[in-house]
Formats: sequence, C-alpha cells, structure tokens
Amino acid sequence: MTFLQIASLLIVLAGLFGAINYLFLKLPSAIGILVVSLFASVAILLLDLVAPGLGVADQVRTQVTSIDFSDALLEGMLGLLLFAGALHVKISDLRQQWRLVFLMATMGVALSTAVVGVGFSWITGMPLLIALVFGALITPTDPVAVLGVLREANLQKSLETKIAGESLFNDGVGYVVFLVLIGLAFPHHGGHGGGHEESAAMGAVMLFLQEAVGGAVLGVVLGWLTFRIMRRIDDYSLEVLLTLGLAFGGYELAVALHFSAPIMAVCAGLLIGDVGAKHGMSEETRNYVDAFWKLIDEILNAVLFLMIGFEVFAVAFTMDAVVAGTLAIALALVARLTAVAVPVLLLKPFRSFSRGVIPIMTWGGLKGGISVALALSLPDSEWKPLILTATYIVVIFSIIVQGLTVAPMAKRIGREPELM
Repeated sequence: MTFLQIASLLIVLAGLFGAINYLFLKLPSAIGILVVSLFASVAILLLDLVAPGLGVADQVRTQVTSIDFSDALLEGMLGLLLFAGALHVKISDLRQQWRLVFLMATMGVALSTAVVGVGFSWITGMPLLIALVFGALITPTDPVAVLGVLREANLQKSLETKIAGESLFNDGVGYVVFLVLIGLAFPHHGGHGGGHEESAAMGAVMLFLQEAVGGAVLGVVLGWLTFRIMRRIDDYSLEVLLTLGLAFGGYELAVALHFSAPIMAVCAGLLIGDVGAKHGMSEETRNYVDAFWKLIDEILNAVLFLMIGFEVFAVAFTMDAVVAGTLAIALALVARLTAVAVPVLLLKPFRSFSRGVIPIMTWGGLKGGISVALALSLPDSEWKPLILTATYIVVIFSIIVQGLTVAPMAKRIGREPELM
C-alpha cells in the first residue's frame, strides 16, 4: 500500500471506530478507539482460528507490520503531539511547580529506570543492561493520554500543572536515557563501540548532554524566532501555518542535528503557547491557533490509539512473555510510585502539596505509544520479543484500566473539601 492509501485507511478506521465508541461504548474518545480496535483485532484472530483457510489474520498482520509504527510516531506524530500539548501549559504556572517537575523528569526517570531494570532482570534472567533499556522505554508517561485524562478530571490547577509539565518533559528525557542505554547495551547499534567501558560511559554522558541541552536550546531559539516573526504579522491563517512549520521543521532539524526532538518540541510549544500567545497574537489568531492545534491533537491521538490496538498483530504472546508482562505491570507501578514519592518527600519540608498528589500522579502516569514505538525500534536480539510483549501488556493495562479510573479517583481524593 502507498503512504496515501495507508493514511486514508487509518483515518477512515479511526472515524468509524470513534463513531462506534460514541454510539455504544461511550468511553473517552481515544480509549474507546483503542478498545474497539483491540476487539476488532481479537475478532480477526478468532476468525483465523475458526477458518484458517481464509488467511485473514496473515493478511492483516502483513499490512500492520508494513507500517513502521516506530518511525511513524518517533519521526512524525510525536513532534506534533508534544507541541500541541505544550501549547496549553503556561510557563507562569510551570514556574511555580518547576522544582517538582525538574526532579521528576530527571531523578524520577533515573529511579524508575533503575527499579524496572533491576526487577525485570531478576524476573526474566535478562542481562541487567538490556533490562535497563526496558526500564528506560517503559518509564516515559504518555503526555497525549495524560493530558486527555486531565481534561476529564477537573483537578486543581497546581496539581494539573505538575502532571502535565512532568509528562511533557519526562517523555523527552526518557527518550534520551533510552538512546544512551541503547548505545551501552548494543554498542554496534548505538555507535558507542570500542570495547572500553570508560570511553563508552563518557560517550553516553556526552550524548545525554548533546541531546537534552541541544534540544532545549534549539526549541527556545526556534520558538523565539517564530514569535518575533508573528509579532509583525496579523493574519491568522499565516500565523497558524508558521506554528505548523515550527513543529514540523524544528522537529526534523533537531533529528538532523542529533538533538532531542521531543525536548525541542516541548520547549518551542511552551514558548509559543505562553509568550507568543500573549505578545505575538491577536485574540482572533489565538482562537484559531488554539482550535487548530486542539483538532490536530484529537485527530493524531485517535490515529495513534488505533495503531496501538492493531499492533497486537506484531506481538508474540508466548506464555512466558505474558507472565513476564503481567509482572511488569506491578513493577512499572512500583517504579512510578518511587519516581513520584521520592521527589515529593524531598521537597515536602520546604513547601506544601495538593491533597492526594502522590497517588494521583502515580496512577495518572499513563504509558502509551512512545513505549511501544521504542520497543519496536530495538535492534534484533533474543530478548526483543519478550520486551515488546511486556511493553504492550503494560501499555494496554495503563491506557484502559488506569485511564478509565484515574479521573474518578482524582475527583474523589484530589479536590480540597468544599468550604461551608
């Protein structure tokens, strides 16, 4: 199938499954599309068991595996999704919560990676360095899923900013940590070969600094340049086009320069969404930019969750892998609790926190498409099928179970008591 045919099919199915969810299941849009696509996938697999001669499952599997989910997300959709998410987080709100957001996006990512890596190595017998790669790819929370849940939960502003800001930044930092660990675990693949552990470690540190710092600087510079141009223009269609060019062009430039494209997208989106919206746009332009990116977010979100549902055809569900994946769910939750609780407890003597911040941020740390994409991008090895299956099981549990229950939980324990 050509690119246009694949894109058309995904849009048609996303619309159809979204309509089925709206009319019958009435779940939140993205989660409902994921559930319907999973049902459709399972139905095809059952049909193949009943009538194997039709070969339907093999045909669908061929089409699904022909779509490079990893490239489609990491090299295309992710930049637009992160930019759209960052547009709606205000720097002024983020500045008040920056200490916790910073600690969770750095110390929290490191702690979570270590907890999952050590635990998964113990569960499966996997070499520790490869298990740490699994820890790095399962650590990032999905800002698309998280921000969608926040719209339903009606949280306090401070708690909402903590969750949204942390999910945007730990996505980028987690991706950089993944690249560093890939270079150490698979030296021929990652480019840190040579055999000397000291030089490999130094190369990993330099890669982290280049990716993280370079991505942030590039995002701020490009966002500022775009803002300066928008200040001189009063044409909403052209200004919307400029933001689209910033998201697309900036992301591809970051990839070409070997900077962190996700961090670039977040920093550029934050600057345009706050400084650009206040000082570079008319009210009409702000309304159009906001509506345009909200629509882009919803459409890509629907397509992404549709693709996650169909990735079941790319996963090998052996009994050992299913058991390991089930245990990995508990492991990921413990790691998330550690990543949230340690920074909060460190800062608690110096400032107060919203009621229920630890349980809500732990349960609300949803995994999503980026984890599946990173697992699919792993170099071929004997451990890749196990990692992919475990990742898929954790992501499906996180999106469906946590995604459907975090809003009611947040409403129950995350709101201050009403004043009489």
